[in-house]
Parts: sequence; C-alpha cells; structure tokens
Amino acid sequence: MKLLHTADWHLGKRLGDYQRLEEQKAVLEEICEIAEQEDVDAVLIAGDLFDTFNPGTEAVELFYHTVHRLAADGKRAVVAIAGNHDSPDRVEAPDPLARELGIIFHGKPDTIVRPFETRKGLKLLRADKGFVELQLPNCQAPLRLLLTPYANEVILRHFLGTEDKEEALRKLLQERWQMLADQYCDSQGVNLLMAHLYFRQREGTPPEEPDDEKPILHMGGAQAIFTEDIPKQIQYVALGHLHRYQNLEGADCPVVYSSSPLGYSFSEAHQQKYVVIVEAEAGQPVDMQKLPLQSGRKLLRKTFNAKDEAVSWLLENPNTYVELTYKSDTYIESDIKRALYDAHDGIVSIIPELKLAQLEETKSTKVNLQQDIRLLFKDYFEHRKGQAPSDELMDLLNEILDVDEDDD
Repeated sequence: MKLLHTADWHLGKRLGDYQRLEEQKAVLEEICEIAEQEDVDAVLIAGDLFDTFNPGTEAVELFYHTVHRLAADGKRAVVAIAGNHDSPDRVEAPDPLARELGIIFHGKPDTIVRPFETRKGLKLLRADKGFVELQLPNCQAPLRLLLTPYANEVILRHFLGTEDKEEALRKLLQERWQMLADQYCDSQGVNLLMAHLYFRQREGTPPEEPDDEKPILHMGGAQAIFTEDIPKQIQYVALGHLHRYQNLEGADCPVVYSSSPLGYSFSEAHQQKYVVIVEAEAGQPVDMQKLPLQSGRKLLRKTFNAKDEAVSWLLENPNTYVELTYKSDTYIESDIKRALYDAHDGIVSIIPELKLAQLEETKSTKVNLQQDIRLLFKDYFEHRKGQAPSDELMDLLNEILDVDEDDD
C-alpha cells in the first residue's frame, strides 16, 4: 500500500501582518495533486490542523474541502489527529459525516472510532482506544494505526490510568503502545504509529522546536518521548509538531517529521518543505520518499551593512517573506527604511543592529547587580537592541514586578 504523510497545516495562521490563506490554499492543492498522481491508498495528517482552538470560517472551510477531496468519495482513507494547536472536540465534531467518506478525525487519546464502511470498500475492521485497523479498497493486507493525538498532562494521565506524579508518563505511553502492538499488530498487516508529540533519540542533540511552538507534553519532568520507546512491530512512525523534515535515529523503523507545508516562523527560514510518500508491505521494511513542496512564499533572513546592497538583494528575491537585519552606526534613518520597504512587498521586520553595540560586546563590562531591576533591564535592552525600551514595555515590566510583590 502507498501512504502520504503530512502534518502541521496550521490553517488560519498569519506571519506578522501577512495573511497566508491563499498560500495555504495553493499548497493544499499541491498536496491533493500529489495524492492523486501517486494514487495513494491513505493520507495521514499528524496534527495541528488549525492554528488556534477557534479557527476562522475560511480556514475551516478550506480544511473540510481538502480532506473531502483527499478522501476521493470513500476510496482513500484520511486519518487526522489533533495537535497542541487544535481543539479535540472541534476536530471530532464532524465524525458522523466524515466516516461516511472514510475520514477519521481522532481528537482524544481515548477515542474509539465507531464502525463504518464506504461504498468504495473502505472498512473499519477493529478499533480500540488509540487504535484503528482499516481494510483499504485496493490492498490485501490491513492497515493498523496506533493513534496518539496531543493531550495535556491531566488528560493523558487519566487516559493512561495513573495519578502518580512521580511516575514517568513516557514509560506509561510506551507500555500502552506495546500493549496495543502485541494485541493487534502481527506481521500479516501494515503497522504504523501516528502521534503529535516531541520525539528524540535518547542520546545526542535534541531537535529544535519552532519559535512559536512551546515545548509540549512535559512528562514526569521530561519533554520528549524517546525513539527507543516505539514497539518493534511498528514499521513507520508519522509525526507532527516539529516543522522541519527529519528522520530521527534510535528506532528500528523510520521516525519521521514530514515538516509543515509552509514556513511559519523565521526559525524555519531557508527550509525546504515536504510531504512523505511511504510504500509499505506487511512484515517488510517500508520504502519512503520525501517530495518537495513548491507552493507558498519562502522565508529568508539576511543581514546588510549598506542600503544599496540590501535593496539590490531584495529586488533579486521577490515573492518571499524577509526578516532583514540592518547594521549601522546610528539608528536606521527613515529614508533608508522607506527605500527598503519600497523595494519589496514581503518585509516582515527590519531589525536594527548598531555596530557600536557589537564593539561593546567584545569588551569586558562590569554590571552592578545591586541596582534596581528596572535599571538592569533598561541597560540590558539598550545593550542588545541599541535603543531604549518603549514606555509600553516598561509599563509591562512594572506590572509584572507589582504582581510578584503582591504575591510575596
């Protein structure tokens, strides 16, 4: 069977003042075309379908239009789980209608999918909490999926049946997955795990999360699930949450973040985005291929010392979003800013960097830690940013400090 793995659509998300809906329409159209050209048997969407718990009407309509097309009137399975940006209840709300088309929305760890069969022959064979087994129309072997949508620690502890605050949730998750794998995942079917979690290899440097993604699932003091926790029966792990494509080490099978379809923060600047095509056979290692996505504006970061150099580069890189750092001896003059913005319609931010501040960083500086915290903050801000903090920022700091004093 052939599967398409995608994740982190974040429908409705903006970049600064820029609305991205038209780009999202274009890239989801591209994903649909890939699914059709590759004639995939199932599509796996590993969480963060929307960018907020309460997405706008246009984002919701785009999502349902896309999954309806991907389902091909019940011929192709579409399985989507909730991520940390999604409302589990909203994700599961259209379930009765979705199952008629072979679409499974799995919002909570303890959801049990109800039986269904489409007119095209797609059928649910078995289901359990966090597990489905599907018969796909053109495949002899069944597809087994262990499903773990994002859940906060309270919900996950309830699902796993523990109140012991010291017991590692990582271990409990591993035991749950192993129980499901032992019960349902023999070598006569294709066995996959799909999750919206932060995975890493136990040893080595952990992968970075995007700027606007807070670390998810603090489990017993740990932020990550280890790749070694994956049951041996699993042939492929389809992950969501990290926005850069990566195939993690430390497991007997591919453990893959497919990437988001668009760059959503400048920590993703210059990244190529992908979907992953997985060819799987019962009892055999999978073959996988990452297919680059071409739609949407690329995100670029660049630093300049001179206006003409910056303008020339901006003109050479149209149809992108830009975070531009401009180095100067003084503040950026208004005519320079105007020239930069006139040269490009996708400048999200211009960051001033004073050359004097760079020189100061090379010097040894003594800091008087006995002075008021407000003065310390102001000195640090001026040192790093080359300008004084705004009145609004200082008011916010004062408000925070006042709250702390009240708590004491």
